[in-house]
Amino acid sequence: MSFFKKLKEKISKSTDTVTEKFKEGLTKTRDSFSGKVNDLVARYRKVDEDFFEELEEILIQADVGFETVMELIDDLKMEVKRRNIQDPQEVQSVISEKLVDIYNSGEEQSSKLNIQPDGLTVILFVGVNGVGKTTTIGKLGYKFKSEGKKVLMAAGDTFRAGAIEQLEVWGERVGVEVIKQAAGSDPAAVMYDAIQAAKSRHADILLCDTAGRLQNKVNLMKELEKVKRVIEREIPGAPHEVILVLDATTGQNALIQAKTFKEATNVSGIVLSKLDGTAKGGIVLAIRNELKIPVKFVGLGEKMDDLQEFDAEKYVYGLFADQVEKTE
Repeated sequence: MSFFKKLKEKISKSTDTVTEKFKEGLTKTRDSFSGKVNDLVARYRKVDEDFFEELEEILIQADVGFETVMELIDDLKMEVKRRNIQDPQEVQSVISEKLVDIYNSGEEQSSKLNIQPDGLTVILFVGVNGVGKTTTIGKLGYKFKSEGKKVLMAAGDTFRAGAIEQLEVWGERVGVEVIKQAAGSDPAAVMYDAIQAAKSRHADILLCDTAGRLQNKVNLMKELEKVKRVIEREIPGAPHEVILVLDATTGQNALIQAKTFKEATNVSGIVLSKLDGTAKGGIVLAIRNELKIPVKFVGLGEKMDDLQEFDAEKYVYGLFADQVEKTE
């Protein structure tokens, strides 16, 4: 049975609306990536070296990442040879299968957030300015509150003009209290206050914003280390997650940012914002394969519930929905 057929059966049994969100959110990438793959398949009568060269170019343009593309093409060549595939049409299903394999292979790291069953869960958010960090915190605050959890937010980005106010706007919108100090305050002091507030209010989740300056990596590292030290001193084992927010529309630049932050702090997961706004959704695979960091959430639209937990199969369905639905 082809991977498309298996995926179609799985999707048809699914009753949630998340699958549809992945399909809608990945429209730009699907139109670009799948459209080009369709054209390629239509032009070739057989699967040869020229076919693979063109496919390689399409994958690179989708920002799958050079290293990942090379591995994927090698795997595809072996699989085509092993299954004795002659018809280019059959290669599409194999590509989708290999994309899921790439995401799920490597280190065993969960795409689920490390939420503590008892006591306070502290999630630290890092990322450069303008990537959608505050929006992500707001939407996650909404998600946790909708699940019946008591949530607090900490306005730790005390340097960027308007950052505290922006988080407060989100706090009001989703009904979550924001712990803050004056602009220019020490971020570590804000975190200390926020943890004390979270303890006294018996909060379940504390979402912590941080400054997004990357101009001086040394300063960034020192600042994040100090914040983490304060959190860990007050709650041993915290922060339970360090989430890096990246803007999917920046493509390979997001990969560079991820490498920098991975050096600066122990990033445990990634939120890829604005995935619906780019035709280069392949960056999900580049990040997972080259950095071995799981993508925990993806932004698939503007609405409050459009920040969705990442699912490799639903992602691949979003990329190949038209072909999957046509499968007999």
